[in-house]
Amino acid sequence: MDFFVFAIGAGILLLTLAAAIIFNRLIQLRERCNDSWSQIDIQLKRRNDLIPNLVEAVKGYAKYEKSVFEKVTLARSGFENAKSVEEISKANDSIVRAVRSVFAVAENYPELKANKSFLHLQDEISDAEERIAYSRGFYNDTAMNYNNSIQIFPWNLVAGIGDFGKRGFFGASDAERKNVEVKMI
Repeated sequence: MDFFVFAIGAGILLLTLAAAIIFNRLIQLRERCNDSWSQIDIQLKRRNDLIPNLVEAVKGYAKYEKSVFEKVTLARSGFENAKSVEEISKANDSIVRAVRSVFAVAENYPELKANKSFLHLQDEISDAEERIAYSRGFYNDTAMNYNNSIQIFPWNLVAGIGDFGKRGFFGASDAERKNVEVKMI
């Protein structure tokens, strides 16, 4: 009888210890997702902070391109109001399209394309886009690991008790999926 009670006690202790280890690991994975998401957020904000300067630089040359500047303003405000991964991904798509339209307008103004301030901003935005792409890839890898962990047995039992929800992925925008048009001169 004493051995039976000891075996049951040891089994309960082992199950409790395993659940605690799994729970702690899930918390680590969730926090890694949160951290990697914040890195995307930092890069998106960095890029969005550069956009007004870019618009001002272009406005001085392209006074008649009002619709382009309105698109940029709308895209930025859409980003400011976005909350979920899906909303932010859509807002990012709008910003990418708006910035590309600003760069397309700049193509019509040779003196603007030669302006050092404009070129510097263009390089900064390009750098920000590269950082966003890297951060997005890192976040998606982290979210995949987290999502896998909360779905596999016996981790899913602990995840269900601990209310660990799935994370969305930050996909490529529609603008990024389009093929780049190359014109031969």
